[in-house]
Amino acid sequence: MVPVSGPAAIAVAGLHKRYPGVHALRGIDLEVRRGEFFGLLGPNGAGKSTLIHVLAGLARASEGSARVLDHDVVRDYRESRRALGMVPQELVFDPFFTVREVLRIQAGYFGLGREHWPWVESLMAVLALDAKADANLRTLSGGMKRRVMIALALVHRPPVVILDEPTAGVDVDLRRSLWEFIRGLHRDGHTIVLTTHYLQEAEQLCERIAILNHGELVAVDRREALLARGIGRRLRLNVTTEVPLATLPEALRARVTAQEGTRLVFELHRDRDSVVGVLDALRDHGARIVDVATEAADLEDVFLELTRGDVKMKPQINAD
Repeated sequence: MVPVSGPAAIAVAGLHKRYPGVHALRGIDLEVRRGEFFGLLGPNGAGKSTLIHVLAGLARASEGSARVLDHDVVRDYRESRRALGMVPQELVFDPFFTVREVLRIQAGYFGLGREHWPWVESLMAVLALDAKADANLRTLSGGMKRRVMIALALVHRPPVVILDEPTAGVDVDLRRSLWEFIRGLHRDGHTIVLTTHYLQEAEQLCERIAILNHGELVAVDRREALLARGIGRRLRLNVTTEVPLATLPEALRARVTAQEGTRLVFELHRDRDSVVGVLDALRDHGARIVDVATEAADLEDVFLELTRGDVKMKPQINAD
């Protein structure tokens, strides 16, 4: 979807967040355009949840500013919160109410009364919750509770939706149906911000992606441009007999990332390593190669290159 004009869906400038002994966010500058499907990625402890909590008003920044549809999340908290729907990673629910009751109560938090209840009913239908509308939340399966979390985030029809690990712990069928629903939200004009550890999801869904590491942005770019940054490629080989890794030259052995019997996988640097050189070295050590396949870097490869713990990356940011 082409982003629409107007104020940014999310605008963060010079954002710092400090806890005792922890500098969780270190000068974040970030803009998410209206209508985007945006990915926010990073390893555990990178600062993703802290940033989301600041945007949702659950934590206050130590320095800098954050805005949702041009509403400051501190000074204009009510308006910024109305503009934002957040699906938390944790399954947080009240065990004393039914699905219908908890959604109506959530609508009331935003000042929405009985006239809004038809939307609650339609939301339950779209998320396949209508059959469980009168069931107590504590009786639901984990997948159904995940659907309720999404319904709670959408009950006030927010234009900006943040999804924090929305498919964590759900089965394949539910994951597929959730993404079909979320794609529909995006087509209808919602701005979607996704955090996920399933990098294949981000690669398939997100138009632009930001990567956080140790509280800093190390990349913000279009998906295609980010993938093009990958400095490596993968070489998969089948040989006729198992190759003892200890017999290979050290430089070549260091490139092996997996071995299963007669199958070998090498990670090669795009500029420094030659496929032909690897093949020749294996032949010199008695290996007969029967099958060869190469793969370009995927988002997981790029992610690992940018967040490798022993490498201090300079910011690689392109907002185009």
